[in-house]
Amino acid sequence: MPTTYLEAIREGLWEEMERDPNVFVLGEDVGVYGGAFKVTDGFIQHFGARRVVDTPISESGIVGAAIGAGLMGLRPVAEMQFADFISCGFDQIVNFAAKCRYRWNAPVPIVVRAPSGGGIHGGPFHSQNPEMWFVRTPGLKVVCPATAYDAKGLIKSAVRDNDPVIFFEHKGLYRRIKEDLPAGEYTVPIGKAKVVREGRDLTIVTYGAMLWTALDAADELAREGASIEVVDLRTLLPLDRETVLASVKKTSKVLLLHEDTRTGGIAGELAVSITESIFEYLDAPIVRVTAPDTPVPFSPTLEEAFLPNTAKVIEKARWLWRY
Repeated sequence: MPTTYLEAIREGLWEEMERDPNVFVLGEDVGVYGGAFKVTDGFIQHFGARRVVDTPISESGIVGAAIGAGLMGLRPVAEMQFADFISCGFDQIVNFAAKCRYRWNAPVPIVVRAPSGGGIHGGPFHSQNPEMWFVRTPGLKVVCPATAYDAKGLIKSAVRDNDPVIFFEHKGLYRRIKEDLPAGEYTVPIGKAKVVREGRDLTIVTYGAMLWTALDAADELAREGASIEVVDLRTLLPLDRETVLASVKKTSKVLLLHEDTRTGGIAGELAVSITESIFEYLDAPIVRVTAPDTPVPFSPTLEEAFLPNTAKVIEKARWLWRY
């Protein structure tokens, strides 16, 4: 039976808690209620209240407690009910968890789960993609899976990692994306991108929910004769520039796509990396498709206009292909 993106995360967490008694989860409503999105539904009944900890509504307290537990040898998985509220724990993450390895070689093996992204009409405080707040912070790892396979494999790798991992899981994918997963044990390496679709005419580089937008656009353009390669970053920090550069070398054209707002998004960083490293391979300008620099609108009509979609990607990719 196909496994949803949400169930894949749930399975990965469950398996890691079964495998290692030092793994525990904490956050608002993760226990008795089973999580706002039901990722941890049934966990408290199986693992008990000492390993599935309902907390007060205090993201700074959740992250602070997780860091302390990590320093004492445990492996906490802290849930932010919505990624937007991770800002309340920002100081603990970027000024403490991210710095401990550098300052005194202390591992902080914590995972901060952050349900992110729009398309659910949640408005400006429940729909953001705040990954770049953390991508520019040395000492952190930032993961953004797009598929059920990667969601399970990466949450398992994140739990086993000895450094802090921010795990962005797109809410719009929770129950929409399904696939058959292997029956046996597997993990997905942090820091390794994946070529999801081979092509020769241009490369689309993306991550998270926009992978599916890119694949839809590539399917549509294939009917017009265009061969589109699609690269899923999967991890934003550390960033697998090598896979991106190899793909762009092959196709000589690149479109950078993300749901995050435009200024300061990962597209800018990638564009500079491509220009610095393989400028002579480019046959066209580097193109970005992103959300505009505004808060996420609450109105469904405005949110639809705000978010990148297949039509917007096709328009830019078609222009780039014909350049």
